[in-house]
Amino acid sequence: MIDINEHDFHKLDLNLLLVFTALLRERSVTRAARRLYLGQPAMSASLARLRTFAGDDLFVRTAQGMEPTAHALALAQRLKPVLEGLSGALFATNAFDPASSDRTFSVGMFDIGEVTLGPELLGDMEVEAPRIRLALRPVDRANAVAQLEAGTLDLAITDIGGTTGWIRTKPLYQEFFACIFDPKAVRAQVPISLKDYLSHPHLLTSFGGEFVGYVDEVLEQRGLSRHVTMTTTRFSTLPFVLRRFRGIASLPGTAARELGGALGLTVSPLPVEVPPVDLSLVWHARHDTDPGHQWLRELVYRVCMRLAPPEGNKPKSSDRPRGRSREARRR
Repeated sequence: MIDINEHDFHKLDLNLLLVFTALLRERSVTRAARRLYLGQPAMSASLARLRTFAGDDLFVRTAQGMEPTAHALALAQRLKPVLEGLSGALFATNAFDPASSDRTFSVGMFDIGEVTLGPELLGDMEVEAPRIRLALRPVDRANAVAQLEAGTLDLAITDIGGTTGWIRTKPLYQEFFACIFDPKAVRAQVPISLKDYLSHPHLLTSFGGEFVGYVDEVLEQRGLSRHVTMTTTRFSTLPFVLRRFRGIASLPGTAARELGGALGLTVSPLPVEVPPVDLSLVWHARHDTDPGHQWLRELVYRVCMRLAPPEGNKPKSSDRPRGRSREARRR
């Protein structure tokens, strides 16, 4: 909050503050007028208005020039930090040095993104910006825009549909889906057949707690269905449950490969064509010209593209389902 009384400023032409500072520096009406590109009569008239407002002569004529009064010197001491701060805020270049900055940025992403992107982001920051702090927060398509508008998030990684005029997006990549299972519990070949896929119970990530997800919608179009045994709001829960449960989970391919490799689970393409999710960087327009935020966007974009699925893991172009901007809220 800025704690001022706006009505007080109606009594003062703020340009008179420039007249005051020029007279302090030049100690001459003529030179001060020249400095401000004013005529001497206009400068004299401005000084008269200043004197009326301050209730003090402010400057008195001496053999050495226009000398400030004690009131003018006291006023100058109080105005100096205010005017210098105002000048810096309005006209200085907002330089940003990641190597010395200690800013904190908040980035929203799926929990699985914290697992896959988090270590990579920290690794790059350790080299480029050792003092910057990163707050990773949960986000989904349903609440991303609200959090960005409220200022609780600086940046989000999600898929998003229509946006307002104040929301900016930068496309990342299409995330295709895969399934994972424990090979000791689920005896299936890779790629898994549709019969094997449907014959086992399934785990589902659902932010709303529903037992029907997007994969089920695709199956229903073919007159098929699967049995969902449990839902969770977190993708990262799935592989740990699968190590003790004879079931299958479908999740983003990047996460499936990361978690499957780390926990000894088998990763397989889905046996049905499921359109991919179009992931984007999303931020509020208020940050467009912020050098620090520009650096953050470039950092996150670089890391995301480094982890983007290789072309070889995507369906062939002739078989690839068209991407939809639909959030992986229910899988």
